[in-house]
Amino acid sequence: MKIFCNGLDLAQAVLKVSKALSQRTPNPILENIKITAQNDSLKLTATDLDLTIEDTIVAEVEMDGETLVNGRFFSEYTRKMTDGQIELNVTDGNLLKIRYQDSASDIRTQDVDEFPPLNEIDDSINFSISQKEFKNLINKVVFSVAADDARPILQGVLLEIEDKTVTAVALDGYRLARCTKQLKSASASMSMIVPAHSLEEVCKLLGDGDEKVTVYRQRNLLKVDIGSTKVLTRLLEGDFINYKQILPAEFLSEASINKKQFEDGLERASLLTRHTKTNQVRLDLKGTLMQINSDADFASINEKVAIKLSGRDIYIAFNVKFLSEALRAINDDFIKLKFNKPESPCIITSVGDGDYLYLILPIRVKG
Repeated sequence: MKIFCNGLDLAQAVLKVSKALSQRTPNPILENIKITAQNDSLKLTATDLDLTIEDTIVAEVEMDGETLVNGRFFSEYTRKMTDGQIELNVTDGNLLKIRYQDSASDIRTQDVDEFPPLNEIDDSINFSISQKEFKNLINKVVFSVAADDARPILQGVLLEIEDKTVTAVALDGYRLARCTKQLKSASASMSMIVPAHSLEEVCKLLGDGDEKVTVYRQRNLLKVDIGSTKVLTRLLEGDFINYKQILPAEFLSEASINKKQFEDGLERASLLTRHTKTNQVRLDLKGTLMQINSDADFASINEKVAIKLSGRDIYIAFNVKFLSEALRAINDDFIKLKFNKPESPCIITSVGDGDYLYLILPIRVKG
């Protein structure tokens, strides 16, 4: 194998695929990046068997071929490269020779036949969406997945495709996040549970424009096609919680509030919650005012925010982290808080026709 390519292009491609390198594995071959040179292109691939990332760049290929190199070292080495030509040449002695400007390096390679074969996915079942919308969809829900593996199915995000819309749902037993976006196209109705880790890596690769991303599904596999970059992930198997049964249909109280003022008040109140076990803030909604209270052994904080309340007054407590993370994902100027009883969940939605919904369970207030 012998190729010439741009150093910066190579560095960016290696950075992308290195996110799929296995961190802990009994199989050391998964610590490598596969390099394939063919048809005026250079393809880089890394996998931990659950997540695979592949990226292709333009190259001048003098001799086709493929090889394996240590992924961590290759990533650190190429990270220092800038715009300029680089030569990669694999010799008969199982060495990858790198020529870059006035520098030269040799990296010992591994037997490429030991690298696991990658699954191919049929492209008949798919949906497409703009990169900007898919990125926003993921960011609006992924933080609500379960952090531990007590219930593995809750470490994934449910994607439901129906009537040219995609609905993403994540929950961890204390909160729920839901977001719905319009699709560019969809070949069929479908649902799947995607590991949150995989979606987070996809999100890092997505742009902020209207360029299309196409998602293919086949049995327990999902492939995300982002132009020159492809991400393949295994899906989680099992039944997701019937989240629709959790969502209240009616409310006794509804309050409209400026999102930034609420967020700022929570941030100041959280200065004390860090010194408590429950991370608790208390919300007292009456008339045109909401008070946000927090306290610790050595201090107390009382923040006041204007609201427009309809229905009953309510006094209720929450884990401030759950409120803050939901607000951080919202771009609206004003939001609506919906309540029933102090022991019932709160719903956060847009004042208008928003694409998101957050449900947060309260903390029981003593006394």
